[in-house]
Amino acid sequence: MREILSRTGDKWTFVVLVALRERCMRFNDLHRTIDGVSHRMLVVTLRHLQRDGFIARTVYPSVPPRVEYGLSELGHSLREVLQPVEAWMSDNRPAIEASRRDFDAQSELMEE
Repeated sequence: MREILSRTGDKWTFVVLVALRERCMRFNDLHRTIDGVSHRMLVVTLRHLQRDGFIARTVYPSVPPRVEYGLSELGHSLREVLQPVEAWMSDNRPAIEASRRDFDAQSELMEE
């Protein structure tokens, strides 16, 4: 259970699942969509998600080969569970950012 929680609670897993919620995407499209993820970290995250059955990797027979990533049935079911978390984060982001600013300002005062 801990291993599954570690994977599903991972920062990049969540972001990839959000990015793929609407449609399948190619690697470079995903990389451009996800701000801050390195090429290597995206590769590792996609491999883990594919291994765990959350995404499907489809290779189309063309030259060069075209590869797309999309949510599997299991991935869609996980997205449904994560949607309330995503909504909560969106709703509470201003309050969290304000709290961080207040904390940082107080920390600076204490250091002086």
